[in-house]
Amino acid sequence: MRTALTLTAAAVTLAACASTTESNIGRTATEQLLLARASDHAVEGLSLPLPAASAVFVDDAYFQGEGSRYAVSAIRAALSDAGFRMARTKDEADAVFEIRAGALSLEQMRRVFGLPDMRIPINESLNVVSLPELSAYSYRDRVGVAEFSGFLYEAKTGAPLGAVLPMIGAYRIRSHKAFMVVSWGQQQAVPGQRDPGSSWKEF
Repeated sequence: MRTALTLTAAAVTLAACASTTESNIGRTATEQLLLARASDHAVEGLSLPLPAASAVFVDDAYFQGEGSRYAVSAIRAALSDAGFRMARTKDEADAVFEIRAGALSLEQMRRVFGLPDMRIPINESLNVVSLPELSAYSYRDRVGVAEFSGFLYEAKTGAPLGAVLPMIGAYRIRSHKAFMVVSWGQQQAVPGQRDPGSSWKEF
Protein backbone atom coordinates (compact mmCIF):
# COMPACT_ATOMS: atom_id res chain seq x y z
CA MET A 1 0.00 0.00 0.00
CA ARG A 2 2.81 2.39 0.90
CA THR A 3 4.53 1.69 -2.43
CA ALA A 4 1.30 2.35 -4.32
CA LEU A 5 0.76 5.70 -2.58
CA THR A 6 4.34 6.70 -3.28
CA LEU A 7 3.97 5.90 -7.01
CA THR A 8 0.67 7.78 -7.19
CA ALA A 9 2.17 10.87 -5.57
CA ALA A 10 5.12 10.75 -7.96
CA ALA A 11 2.80 10.45 -10.97
CA VAL A 12 0.74 13.47 -9.86
CA THR A 13 3.92 15.50 -9.33
CA LEU A 14 5.25 14.62 -12.79
CA ALA A 15 1.90 15.40 -14.44
CA ALA A 16 1.82 18.82 -12.80
CA CYS A 17 5.29 19.59 -14.11
CA ALA A 18 4.23 18.79 -17.70
CA SER A 19 1.73 21.62 -18.15
CA THR A 20 2.33 24.19 -20.90
CA THR A 21 0.98 27.62 -21.75
CA GLU A 22 -0.03 28.89 -25.20
CA SER A 23 -0.64 32.48 -26.23
CA ASN A 24 -3.67 33.35 -28.37
CA ILE A 25 -3.95 36.23 -30.83
CA GLY A 26 -7.10 37.86 -32.16
CA ARG A 27 -7.46 35.75 -35.31
CA THR A 28 -6.58 32.22 -36.30
CA ALA A 29 -4.06 31.36 -38.99
CA THR A 30 -6.91 30.32 -41.32
CA GLU A 31 -8.62 33.70 -40.89
CA GLN A 32 -5.36 35.53 -41.60
CA LEU A 33 -4.81 33.43 -44.74
CA LEU A 34 -8.35 34.16 -45.94
CA LEU A 35 -7.63 37.90 -45.82
CA ALA A 36 -4.20 37.48 -47.42
CA ARG A 37 -5.51 35.38 -50.34
CA ALA A 38 -8.44 37.78 -50.87
CA SER A 39 -5.98 40.69 -51.03
CA ASP A 40 -3.83 38.83 -53.56
CA HIS A 41 -6.87 38.16 -55.76
CA ALA A 42 -8.07 41.78 -55.56
CA VAL A 43 -4.86 43.25 -57.00
CA GLU A 44 -4.39 40.77 -59.85
CA GLY A 45 -3.77 42.73 -63.05
CA LEU A 46 -3.47 46.11 -61.32
CA SER A 47 -1.91 48.75 -63.56
CA LEU A 48 -1.80 52.53 -63.84
CA PRO A 49 -1.97 54.90 -66.83
CA LEU A 50 1.69 55.87 -66.56
CA PRO A 51 4.74 55.34 -68.78
CA ALA A 52 6.72 52.20 -68.09
CA ALA A 53 9.24 52.45 -65.24
CA SER A 54 7.54 55.53 -63.75
CA ALA A 55 8.26 56.05 -60.05
CA VAL A 56 5.11 55.66 -57.94
CA PHE A 57 4.67 56.52 -54.29
CA VAL A 58 1.93 54.43 -52.65
CA ASP A 59 0.21 56.62 -50.07
CA ASP A 60 -1.44 54.33 -47.49
CA ALA A 61 -2.26 57.00 -44.87
CA TYR A 62 -6.00 56.32 -45.25
CA PHE A 63 -5.71 52.58 -45.74
CA GLN A 64 -6.86 51.01 -42.49
CA GLY A 65 -8.13 47.64 -41.33
CA GLU A 66 -7.15 44.20 -40.08
CA GLY A 67 -4.47 42.80 -42.39
CA SER A 68 -3.90 46.20 -44.01
CA ARG A 69 -0.10 45.93 -44.00
CA TYR A 70 -0.21 42.74 -46.04
CA ALA A 71 -2.73 44.31 -48.43
CA VAL A 72 -0.52 47.39 -48.96
CA SER A 73 2.44 45.15 -49.73
CA ALA A 74 0.29 43.18 -52.20
CA ILE A 75 -0.61 46.44 -53.99
CA ARG A 76 3.05 47.46 -54.14
CA ALA A 77 4.01 44.03 -55.47
CA ALA A 78 1.32 44.26 -58.17
CA LEU A 79 2.64 47.66 -59.29
CA SER A 80 6.19 46.31 -59.40
CA ASP A 81 4.91 43.38 -61.44
CA ALA A 82 3.34 45.91 -63.84
CA GLY A 83 6.76 47.53 -64.38
CA PHE A 84 6.62 50.57 -62.11
CA ARG A 85 9.33 51.67 -59.68
CA MET A 86 8.54 52.14 -56.01
CA ALA A 87 9.42 55.63 -54.74
CA ARG A 88 10.42 55.96 -51.08
CA THR A 89 8.98 59.49 -50.75
CA LYS A 90 6.60 61.74 -52.64
CA ASP A 91 9.54 63.96 -53.65
CA GLU A 92 11.15 61.03 -55.49
CA ALA A 93 7.93 60.04 -57.27
CA ASP A 94 6.48 60.87 -60.65
CA ALA A 95 2.99 60.11 -59.35
CA VAL A 96 1.26 59.39 -56.04
CA PHE A 97 -1.21 56.53 -55.76
CA GLU A 98 -3.46 57.14 -52.76
CA ILE A 99 -5.19 53.92 -51.78
CA ARG A 100 -8.15 53.10 -49.54
CA ALA A 101 -9.90 49.96 -48.36
CA GLY A 102 -13.63 49.58 -48.89
CA ALA A 103 -13.63 46.15 -47.27
CA LEU A 104 -11.03 43.92 -45.68
CA SER A 105 -12.77 41.43 -43.47
CA LEU A 106 -14.44 38.04 -43.09
CA GLU A 107 -17.93 36.76 -43.76
CA GLN A 108 -19.44 33.48 -42.62
CA MET A 109 -22.55 31.64 -43.76
CA ARG A 110 -23.89 28.32 -42.50
CA ARG A 111 -26.70 26.35 -44.10
CA VAL A 112 -28.51 23.57 -42.25
CA PHE A 113 -30.79 20.94 -43.78
CA GLY A 114 -32.83 20.07 -40.72
CA LEU A 115 -33.39 21.96 -37.48
CA PRO A 116 -30.73 24.47 -36.41
CA ASP A 117 -29.89 24.99 -32.77
CA MET A 118 -32.50 27.27 -31.22
CA ARG A 119 -33.20 29.25 -28.06
CA ILE A 120 -36.92 29.18 -27.20
CA PRO A 121 -38.57 31.37 -24.53
CA ILE A 122 -40.56 29.27 -22.07
CA ASN A 123 -42.29 31.86 -19.87
CA GLU A 124 -43.23 35.52 -19.54
CA SER A 125 -39.87 36.30 -17.92
CA LEU A 126 -38.21 35.39 -21.20
CA ASN A 127 -36.30 32.51 -19.72
CA VAL A 128 -35.11 30.34 -22.57
CA VAL A 129 -34.26 26.73 -23.19
CA SER A 130 -31.59 25.76 -25.72
CA LEU A 131 -32.36 23.02 -28.24
CA PRO A 132 -29.43 21.33 -30.00
CA GLU A 133 -29.13 21.11 -33.76
CA LEU A 134 -30.82 18.15 -35.45
CA SER A 135 -29.66 18.05 -39.05
CA ALA A 136 -28.95 15.49 -41.74
CA TYR A 137 -26.46 17.76 -43.51
CA SER A 138 -24.91 21.20 -43.04
CA TYR A 139 -22.09 23.21 -44.52
CA ARG A 140 -20.19 26.33 -43.52
CA ASP A 141 -18.57 28.92 -45.78
CA ARG A 142 -15.85 31.24 -44.48
CA VAL A 143 -14.97 34.01 -46.93
CA GLY A 144 -12.23 36.62 -46.87
CA VAL A 145 -13.33 39.74 -48.78
CA ALA A 146 -11.07 42.56 -49.97
CA GLU A 147 -12.05 45.69 -51.88
CA PHE A 148 -9.49 48.37 -52.68
CA SER A 149 -9.66 51.56 -54.72
CA GLY A 150 -7.66 54.75 -55.07
CA PHE A 151 -6.75 57.74 -57.19
CA LEU A 152 -3.61 58.95 -58.90
CA TYR A 153 -2.14 62.45 -59.06
CA GLU A 154 1.10 64.09 -60.13
CA ALA A 155 3.61 64.23 -57.30
CA LYS A 156 4.99 67.68 -58.19
CA THR A 157 1.80 69.60 -59.01
CA GLY A 158 -0.99 67.54 -57.42
CA ALA A 159 -2.82 67.50 -60.76
CA PRO A 160 -5.28 64.59 -60.98
CA LEU A 161 -4.41 61.73 -63.29
CA GLY A 162 -7.40 59.47 -62.71
CA ALA A 163 -8.96 56.96 -60.37
CA VAL A 164 -8.67 53.22 -59.97
CA LEU A 165 -12.08 51.55 -59.82
CA PRO A 166 -12.77 49.19 -56.91
CA MET A 167 -10.68 46.03 -57.08
CA ILE A 168 -12.50 43.14 -55.45
CA GLY A 169 -11.13 39.79 -54.37
CA ALA A 170 -12.52 36.93 -52.32
CA TYR A 171 -11.23 33.63 -51.01
CA ARG A 172 -13.62 30.95 -49.75
CA ILE A 173 -13.26 27.76 -47.79
CA ARG A 174 -16.14 25.34 -47.23
CA SER A 175 -16.54 22.47 -44.80
CA HIS A 176 -19.35 19.91 -44.66
CA LYS A 177 -20.95 17.83 -41.92
CA ALA A 178 -23.40 14.92 -42.13
CA PHE A 179 -25.62 13.87 -39.23
CA MET A 180 -23.72 16.33 -36.99
CA VAL A 181 -20.79 13.90 -36.76
CA VAL A 182 -19.04 13.18 -40.08
CA SER A 183 -16.99 16.12 -41.37
CA TRP A 184 -15.23 16.50 -44.70
CA GLY A 185 -14.15 19.09 -47.23
CA GLN A 186 -11.65 21.90 -47.20
CA GLN A 187 -10.94 22.73 -43.58
CA GLN A 188 -8.18 25.30 -44.08
CA ALA A 189 -6.95 27.87 -46.59
CA VAL A 190 -4.60 26.49 -49.23
CA PRO A 191 -1.51 28.52 -50.27
CA GLY A 192 -1.07 29.57 -53.89
CA GLN A 193 0.21 27.05 -56.40
CA ARG A 194 3.84 27.06 -57.42
CA ASP A 195 6.35 24.68 -58.95
CA PRO A 196 8.07 22.50 -56.34
CA GLY A 197 11.47 23.90 -55.43
CA SER A 198 10.86 27.26 -57.11
CA SER A 199 9.65 30.24 -55.07
CA TRP A 200 11.19 32.97 -57.24
CA LYS A 201 9.25 34.97 -59.80
CA GLU A 202 11.08 37.51 -61.92
CA PHE A 203 9.16 40.68 -62.75
